[in-house]
Amino acid sequence: MNKAQIAIIGDHFMKAEAFTTALKRVPNFDAAMRTLELPWPDQPMKHGYVDGGLKGLKEYLGDPDEIVRFVNGAEILITHLAPINNEILDRLPNLKLIAVSRGGPVNIDVAACKAHNVKLVNTPGRNSSAVAEFTIAAILNETRLIRAGHEALRKGVWRGDLYRFDIIDSELSEMTIGLIGYGHIGTKVTRLLKPFGCRILVADPYVPVSKEDLGDGVRQVDLDTLLKESDVVSLHARVTEETKGFLAAKQFARMKPGAYFINTARGPMVNYDDLYQALKSKHLRGAMLETFWLEPVPADAPLLQLDNVTLTPHIAGASRTTVRIAARMIAEEIRRYAAGEPPLNPC
Repeated sequence: MNKAQIAIIGDHFMKAEAFTTALKRVPNFDAAMRTLELPWPDQPMKHGYVDGGLKGLKEYLGDPDEIVRFVNGAEILITHLAPINNEILDRLPNLKLIAVSRGGPVNIDVAACKAHNVKLVNTPGRNSSAVAEFTIAAILNETRLIRAGHEALRKGVWRGDLYRFDIIDSELSEMTIGLIGYGHIGTKVTRLLKPFGCRILVADPYVPVSKEDLGDGVRQVDLDTLLKESDVVSLHARVTEETKGFLAAKQFARMKPGAYFINTARGPMVNYDDLYQALKSKHLRGAMLETFWLEPVPADAPLLQLDNVTLTPHIAGASRTTVRIAARMIAEEIRRYAAGEPPLNPC
């Protein structure tokens, strides 16, 4: 491998040392590496879906001038959250490859990279197992009344009524679980759900259900059918112009009375005002929300005051396994780049 200048921008989750460790395992590795760590997640990232910031960039952190000063002269940039747009690339003429350790390069202007002839690779699926496990936990938390029991006991209240027939729910073996999206995460959630014996529906207009899943009884249906028939609806799609706000009052009204809604994907796909109304009216029995329209979610948001919602601060993908997988994927992309081989995950 020819010696190259590699600038590595990590944070308190995607540690810079995870990248350096993975790169040092590459055979015949010979590169000059320098590292910088951003303060995420202790400091929130910019949530560009709502709060503006650098045009066209979503979910990023870092001052452009600081990024330019650190990366300047490097041929390769490895990053998790650092923003890269046209103006920044104008100031980094030596940059040839950007490797971003995310499933979607939302902090990178893909068109600007193409215009500057900078190759861009990412790490799709690196947290899919973590999010799939979290989703199963979320479904069980809602359907088995774990939140209700926990919140009561924290207040010193023993809720023996949670054993009442008119309050409890069925087991997953008697439920229909609807998954919106059948990508890296949706397919893993499907696999994890099978041993519970539940009926599984999938709505994804772009990805066909595998022969294995079809053979195991998984049905591919349209969104309307999924909403009408599911006891639990779990979101696993990506944010696109087509999916922004596509789950709103009309869709929640189509869901079964007493159904549950799970969102471990992204907030911009959901109209949270409409979801609030569906939960407040008890049309939906409960929800588990991991992502929001704006992050951090405003502390005075009415949704946070409902007693039939479980809330977590966007942590579904937070596992050390995710970090190690992403670092290995990045190291392999850089090995391929240095060897003149095509990338595995070009953007």
